[in-house]
Amino acid sequence: MTQHRKTVKHFHEPGDFHELTFSCYRQMKLLTNDEWRCELSRSIDKAMQRHSFQLVAFVFMPEHVHLLVYPTIEKPDIDLLLKAVKQPFSTKIKTRLKAANSPLLKKLTIRERPNKYCFRFWQEGPGYDRNLHREESVMFAIDYIHMNPVRRDLCEPITDWKWSSARHYVLPDEKVDADLPTIHGIPPGLFEPETPHSM
Repeated sequence: MTQHRKTVKHFHEPGDFHELTFSCYRQMKLLTNDEWRCELSRSIDKAMQRHSFQLVAFVFMPEHVHLLVYPTIEKPDIDLLLKAVKQPFSTKIKTRLKAANSPLLKKLTIRERPNKYCFRFWQEGPGYDRNLHREESVMFAIDYIHMNPVRRDLCEPITDWKWSSARHYVLPDEKVDADLPTIHGIPPGLFEPETPHSM
């Protein structure tokens, strides 16, 4: 049987923000380990720097990730950005699982065809990409991202969830958390943002 892979066509217009969502393999709750989440933060930082993006907002959920990003070059490549985030992280997790002889390694090792196996931390495909350019849409996306843990009853209020950019917006004077990726916020001069009201 031929398997058809979901495709998402990424496109960009000058001034667009990109709201990106990608999931763990089969929606498994793999992002519950703080050490792994720290590793993902480092992977995001390296990818943003290498491919000329700024991180506006984010949240790590147990089985998926939301990123709101803004490119700093005219012709950004979303596919390369996502690959640069996901692939190095996945490789490091595979190495750790091998070293620990973890049974999770077997669960995440998939037979693609006879005699060919691959490790899959992330669900195959590019995930979800939505372009935003209006102030209201960007602010709504930030609120939506930050409210994810609250909607899932993982925290209340939004600032109680460590693994998001909520504190950057709600508590801007708080000390930067070194476990999180670098949060650039909304680039100055695009529009004057208000602090999201979700609590």
